[in-house]
Amino acid sequence: MRTRYNIYDKEGIHFISSSIINWLPVFVNDMYFNILIESFKYCQRKKKFCLFAYVLMKNHFHAILSADNLAKFMKEYKSYTARQIVNQLKEDNRNNVLNLMRINKKKYKTDSIYQVWQEGFHPQLIQGIDMFRQKANYIHENPVRGGYVENPEDWKYSSATNFILGKGLLEIEDIV
Repeated sequence: MRTRYNIYDKEGIHFISSSIINWLPVFVNDMYFNILIESFKYCQRKKKFCLFAYVLMKNHFHAILSADNLAKFMKEYKSYTARQIVNQLKEDNRNNVLNLMRINKKKYKTDSIYQVWQEGFHPQLIQGIDMFRQKANYIHENPVRGGYVENPEDWKYSSATNFILGKGLLEIEDIV
């Protein structure tokens, strides 16, 4: 069944999450992470999109962002990255993952063979600096909780490197 989340402020700053179907560990090396990184970079240059915090994990990502039309932005972002991920999986002969994406695809999704992303992105409007800090801390602690690293800034696929070290793979906006 489809799940719809209401976006009351289409241009506000939101905390979002997006997961690979059935939490499959797709992002296993730089090539896969770079699909998301390069797509975010493109959106920063070409679309009305601002990134305030993010983390990319092996099977999902979290971000605090704003976009001209968040629902449309996320649909386009996930659609584009899904095509790129499928192409990379094919190139790498990761047929087991492709098969699981095919088997777990929702029946009503007739426009593709595979389903890469779970539906939805769970937008939560950021309502003040305290909420921003709480969500940014949650994002940055994700790789620590997942056992990937000991310190948030040690995970290069996170804006913790921006917050703590002053630079990272993606440019982020100041909230104030």
